Amino acid sequence: MKIRKVALAAVITASLIALSGCGEEKSAPADPSKTSTTVGLVQLVEHPALDEANRGIVDAVKARGLNVEFDQQNAQADQSNLGNIAQRFVTQKYPLIFAIATPAAQVVANATDKTPIVATAVTDFEVAKLVKSNQKPDTNVTGSSDLNPVAAQVKLMLELVPDAKRIGTIYNSSEINSQFQAKILKEEVQKRGLTLVELTVSSVNDVQQTAQSMLDKVDVIYVPTDNIIASAMPVLTKITTPAGIGIITGEEGMLKGGGLATVGVDYYNLGRIAGDMGADILQGKAQPQNMAIRFQTEFKAKINASVAEKLGVKIPDSLAKNAELVRY
Repeated sequence: MKIRKVALAAVITASLIALSGCGEEKSAPADPSKTSTTVGLVQLVEHPALDEANRGIVDAVKARGLNVEFDQQNAQADQSNLGNIAQRFVTQKYPLIFAIATPAAQVVANATDKTPIVATAVTDFEVAKLVKSNQKPDTNVTGSSDLNPVAAQVKLMLELVPDAKRIGTIYNSSEINSQFQAKILKEEVQKRGLTLVELTVSSVNDVQQTAQSMLDKVDVIYVPTDNIIASAMPVLTKITTPAGIGIITGEEGMLKGGGLATVGVDYYNLGRIAGDMGADILQGKAQPQNMAIRFQTEFKAKINASVAEKLGVKIPDSLAKNAELVRY
């Protein structure tokens, strides 16, 4: 009798375990809006453009109703800091990492080929070797590009400074984004039979001396979406504006530092695009390897009226009708 009772108990226990297992297999995945998740967010350095991209990412994810906490880290433009942040994010096994600016995205991508990475403020993901193709990444990286319409920038430049013959540009020699934009600029300048004066810097400390060396060589300056120049715009314009030289910038944030005008990208919107892409990944709707890089498609000219007045630049009526006048 004891043996039969033991056997019966064993059968009942086995049945309960089996039923429990079946229940686990059929259970629905956790609702991302109710389950708290932490993701990593690393920003290369603080300046208006990248700060706006950061804000856009956070706002977009929250707008999707996801219960997400952000482990926010700023590398302060230090490569060693970037490496440590990337390794910690990977060690924490976060389900997703956001990276703002090309150097940040490259360091995180070197730290893991498994964790999904959504980057923004990257000019060309393919050129930066973050993806195999902008149309089909085929890696664990995707995101939104900050490629600005360089041809439109040159057109705007010549509308504001029609007598310009010598076009200057200054950028970080080691930032691949800036090299890519400078190449496009050179092609656009050559098409118009103008002269390009190209100078580079390696740190914020080089900007003042380099700017001073440009004054008698250029009529107007274009600066790309370069992180060092973005951080040093007040230093740059403190030298160029008194000399009567205007600066066309790759994005609006640089106007706040004294730039003259732009037909640039909106980093807040780029951040929102990246945030939505990250939300799709967190909700299991997509994987980075199949998510094409996204670009801003609509641009509007913005002119810093305060700087135009200081420079004595007359804004043509045809341009004033379609451009947005701002004052910084």
